[in-house]
Amino acid sequence: MGAFAIQSEPIDAEVVRRAVLGPDNGAVIVFHGTVRNKTADRRVTRLEYEAYEPMAIKQMERIAAELEAEHGVSAIACTHRIGELAIGEDAMVVAVSSPHRAAGLATVADFIARLKRDVPIWKKEHFEGGAVWIGTPENPQGEGLPVS
Repeated sequence: MGAFAIQSEPIDAEVVRRAVLGPDNGAVIVFHGTVRNKTADRRVTRLEYEAYEPMAIKQMERIAAELEAEHGVSAIACTHRIGELAIGEDAMVVAVSSPHRAAGLATVADFIARLKRDVPIWKKEHFEGGAVWIGTPENPQGEGLPVS
């Protein structure tokens, strides 16, 4: 298993990548989840993340262990930012190592989907005209939510 972190500082993707390296791997996949400037029809100006850190780390570890067994990958690591993030900054970096690329690529997608669904990290989207907390399993992009 790799390393998991929640931090307010910018993410060093190389640290996340190194956490999953090993001699049996034919693939190392690194995914950067970045802050985009538009969601649905809203122009985003910045994001704000909060997390219940102890539980978030435990949940990421649990998800990683399950996916390592399910997909046969070697290791998974993830660092997620909290605090205010500007457009273009990394909100999360996920790294997966595996003997073969197909398992690694599938694991990245599954890990991110489960992180968004199961890990206590909350996102407030600030946009022109207001802000809204988004990211529920039923409405991951906050479409149609009232603006505060």
